[in-house]
Amino acid sequence: MTANGNVSRIVPGDPVRKAAQFHWRLPYSGETSVDTWARKFSTEDGMPDLAAQISFCKRAEEAGIDSLLTDFGYGKPDPMLLAAILGRATEKIKFILAYRSGLFSPTMFVQQLNTLSALIDGRLSLNIVAGYSPGEQRAYGDFLSHDERYERTEEFLAICRAFWKREDEVNFKGKHYAIEKGVLKTRFVSSGRTFPEMFIGGGSQQAQDLAIKQGTCWMRLPDAPEKMRDSVAEVLQSGVEVGLRFAVIARPTREEALRAAYEMTEGMESAREFVKTSVGKMDSVSFQAAFQQAEAGTEWLTHCLWTGATRAYGPAAAALVGSAEEIAAEIMDYERLGVSQFIISGWPKLDQMIYFGEAVLPLIRKMEREAGVPVQ
Repeated sequence: MTANGNVSRIVPGDPVRKAAQFHWRLPYSGETSVDTWARKFSTEDGMPDLAAQISFCKRAEEAGIDSLLTDFGYGKPDPMLLAAILGRATEKIKFILAYRSGLFSPTMFVQQLNTLSALIDGRLSLNIVAGYSPGEQRAYGDFLSHDERYERTEEFLAICRAFWKREDEVNFKGKHYAIEKGVLKTRFVSSGRTFPEMFIGGGSQQAQDLAIKQGTCWMRLPDAPEKMRDSVAEVLQSGVEVGLRFAVIARPTREEALRAAYEMTEGMESAREFVKTSVGKMDSVSFQAAFQQAEAGTEWLTHCLWTGATRAYGPAAAALVGSAEEIAAEIMDYERLGVSQFIISGWPKLDQMIYFGEAVLPLIRKMEREAGVPVQ
């Protein structure tokens, strides 16, 4: 649909290629019901909140969520250690571990990840990001430029995949890494895979190329479906999936959803200044583009896709806003385009995940079945 509500589907009859998988972002200690980049981290914010997070994991299982994203950053606990604890406390939910190359030896990284897979029955995948903030990267000892980070990440993942092929030994010599006679006795454990799914995040051409060469899914920020058609088709033709990361503000009626969305941005002037300054220091192509789009006043990209929170909450705050029926219909537009993976967050965090599982997800599964897609 367009911003005025007129129906404008992509191409009627486009096939839905596969049932989509829906993942959710794991909340962290110190987050409020509406979190913002402007929130200052206290000493406790970077610590695990195991009781609350284990409870959230179990509610995610009940809601039909496939995986939970464990973020990487200076204000968060280590995602691999956290996933190990949460995975031992749960039965079905999977974990998407966000990591960046350059901060670990690829040999040690695969050894740690393989060990984790054995501890939680292979319930994990990877979200690999080359980094979006030069300042934060330098704090971790990484001084490479945007393009160099992608170049290094390709080498990093090439080495990881060589280990996952279970060859006798791994030898590699590149610009950023050299591995000689690498051997790991700890294998990746999974009932259906010999290596983890790898979501490659980013909106640049380098990110797209990296996903095609080394990933299993290109994960990007959303735009109007017709503007994504060519880039999505290129990735799908290579045999790699495409995924989107966005937020959801779903309510029983569109009027309630709009009211909740607009209330989020009231009185956020100081946050807007903080975000504007932060984005100005980034070298992420997708984050820069998303923020500039919002700054230009492009608030509604589709009937439901709203960028109004971007200036106050950051470039990843694009949200689908509307009733359960409207949001399910928009997600199906993306599925018809070929998008099959969705990483979602929502406000309020727990309540929105529960509502998505109860009201939105059943509608999507019904539409998928009507399109002839087998749904478990």
